[in-house]
Amino acid sequence: MAWLCSRVAFQTCRRTFSRNAIRFSSKDEFPDPLDHATGLEKRELLAAAAGNFDPYHMKAIEISRDSTKDTPNLVPSAFKSRIVGCICEPDSAHVNWMWLHDGQPRRCECGHWFKLTQVAPL
Repeated sequence: MAWLCSRVAFQTCRRTFSRNAIRFSSKDEFPDPLDHATGLEKRELLAAAAGNFDPYHMKAIEISRDSTKDTPNLVPSAFKSRIVGCICEPDSAHVNWMWLHDGQPRRCECGHWFKLTQVAPL
């Protein structure tokens, strides 16, 4: 008799399933992803629309070979400090990592100088 009660309970919980296809007319389009984005995703999409495809300054920068303490390579950051990796030789597989702090130029082991510059956050 218990199997009958469970069978009745499952029969009353059934949902209907429709197999009709959705039809789009020529004027119906999918919504723009920018309309549905929020938070950081929306800021990233707006920056990309404005032409800034590196809003967090994560891409590698080309360093000048004649950098000195007075004319260091400038590294953008929205924070007071940032970790930077220097590939000293063009064919090297080793990366020298170092912390840069605001207002203090730092010299790599290979002789290149780096300095942090403040940029507005995204």
